[in-house]
Amino acid sequence: MSAPWWDSDYKDRSGPEYRIHVGNLPFSTNDSSLKDAFSSYGAVSGEVAYDNETGRSKGFGFVQFEDKSSMDNAIQGMNGQQVGGRNVSVNQANQRSRRWRA
Repeated sequence: MSAPWWDSDYKDRSGPEYRIHVGNLPFSTNDSSLKDAFSSYGAVSGEVAYDNETGRSKGFGFVQFEDKSSMDNAIQGMNGQQVGGRNVSVNQANQRSRRWRA
């Protein structure tokens, strides 16, 4: 049996992620409203970061796209634009590091 954390030849076989980081979101933003704000660019999903203790939004989130061109168009079109009355900052998100579970 080969386990990924034991096998030194194991490689991450997932493809590239086309995700953007959206900052300065209003605290009233939820996952569906974030996705809706980027739907004209082909957003697949939207995730708002929430505080574990209070359940309140942290004011940023991530949006996933199908391809690089959709992601690039969203960054160009939405950076500095208003979402819910606030000017948002939109950048390409860093690739998520792989987490191993025991």
